[in-house]
Amino acid sequence: MPDSLAQFRWLEGAGPLDEIFCVSFFRRLGPVEVLSRFGAVAFVEQWMGFEKLRRRVWEYVADTGGGEGGGYVGVVGLGEWSVAIELLGWEAALAEAASDLSRGTEVVTVSRHDYAENTFFYAIDGVIVTGFIPKIPSRRHGSDPERLNPLMLEVGLEPYQEDGDVGNPIAASFALASKITGVAFAPSLLEQPLLVGEMRT
Repeated sequence: MPDSLAQFRWLEGAGPLDEIFCVSFFRRLGPVEVLSRFGAVAFVEQWMGFEKLRRRVWEYVADTGGGEGGGYVGVVGLGEWSVAIELLGWEAALAEAASDLSRGTEVVTVSRHDYAENTFFYAIDGVIVTGFIPKIPSRRHGSDPERLNPLMLEVGLEPYQEDGDVGNPIAASFALASKITGVAFAPSLLEQPLLVGEMRT
């Protein structure tokens, strides 16, 4: 039987995104508009490779102690969707921010935070349709918490599982995001130039 999560398992381990990150998918918004949604105050430079962004983030975290997130967001456009990457950040994983970011569009957000909570949000036009903690998918909330149930079942996120024993919850969440968006978050995406904005004020 094919492993439906195989292409996303790299996001569970000690990979290039480290132990804290947030990835958001924005429908029909270009990278510049996505950065403005995050309140990015200036472009660091027009385009930046992933490793250079990673170094900038670690420098920012070293300067601030890590309590303010990663300070930067990098965005790449992939057809109908733009993908925003927050290394050591969690802005789009906050419920209020997820609502604001999705105004006039559709947003899917997956966050990993090994020292707090992982989250999944699917939001449309300012409303969280379905949100949950990946390891406890039965505790869903939003305007339509049942909306994604068929897709959740396909990727191993049992909608009514109560014990929290979900194997590979981050990989399953990215598989679910792929079902919704048609975009598979693969390592090759990190090889593309990112439009980077600085979120510091």
